[in-house]
Amino acid sequence: MTDVLPNQTNRAIVEKEEMYRNIVEYSVEAIVIHVDYEIVYINESGAAFFRASKELLIGRDVLSVFQPASHEMIKKRIQKGMTGNELAPLIEEKVIRADGTMVEVELYCRPVIFGDRKAMQTVFRDISIRKETEKILRDREKLASIGQITAGIVHEVKNPLTAVKGFLQLLKESHSHPYLQTMENELDKALMTLQNLLQVSKPDLQDEPLVPIYFYKELESLMLLFQDKLYNVEVEMDLRDPEKWILGKKNLYLKAFFNLIKNALEAISEKGKIKIIHYCENQWIHIQVTDTGVGVPKEKLNMLGTPFFSSKADGTGLGLTQVYTTIHEHGGHISVDSKLGEGTTFYIRLPVNR
Repeated sequence: MTDVLPNQTNRAIVEKEEMYRNIVEYSVEAIVIHVDYEIVYINESGAAFFRASKELLIGRDVLSVFQPASHEMIKKRIQKGMTGNELAPLIEEKVIRADGTMVEVELYCRPVIFGDRKAMQTVFRDISIRKETEKILRDREKLASIGQITAGIVHEVKNPLTAVKGFLQLLKESHSHPYLQTMENELDKALMTLQNLLQVSKPDLQDEPLVPIYFYKELESLMLLFQDKLYNVEVEMDLRDPEKWILGKKNLYLKAFFNLIKNALEAISEKGKIKIIHYCENQWIHIQVTDTGVGVPKEKLNMLGTPFFSSKADGTGLGLTQVYTTIHEHGGHISVDSKLGEGTTFYIRLPVNR
């Protein structure tokens, strides 16, 4: 009887270890176990997350998946985790996968026994979609706030300008002077700018029905409107998945992409190239508009889409504001990448209906 209990205990320990290994191996979380910063184990989800085989990852320095600027901080976290009893708090970092792509993760570390050695287990959780969603919500809140403020300002400014225009017309009837016509023309421009601003700040005012939109065809048609501006510009169209469509306000969308293509053309001072890509992936229509124009400084990229911010000397920024507002209103997402002297690319993602 005395030999049975230890055997049962050993068997129970082995079974528990086997069960733990199975739980870790088939966990949906990316789990890495490392000793003295060397990766000694990675589960299936971890290999898929880092886009490499287990054989390639095991033996690597765990610090190599982090950006160099984060190495010291990660070292301190691991050292503290190995000596402390408390579970280290979650941290957010960017990691580099085997194919060179970078992704935002949430991670935490805890000490474990691996074989007969004390090791550190790190769990990586991809939060890129969550971060992107948070950014979309912030952008929508920002645009909504700007829209409310702008609509109020437009009404306050438009009313006195309309009154001035009325008195100016009365003055023209009793006095003839060439400057009066110039003044009226400038007033008309100002009123038109205010009207455009009101439209982009409160797009719901446009009572337009939702209809199926095939951007594959619409993008081709839009380019025909710019034939007179293409003598110095090469255009490349890479349009795929013609059967995919979205439900939306067609006129708003056509105006948005007209503004986007117009901006791309105006960014090219002499000779250059515009490339438009359309394809469907993971139930999203992706549209990219790239130009080889002057580009936008990195510190000003976040300002794009804001009313009256423009990189052009005579621009109002309202064209891009209408683009951003339309995309967000339809549940889409827009981002931009630009380099001075090299050009700009707008990345647009729209929910597909079929």
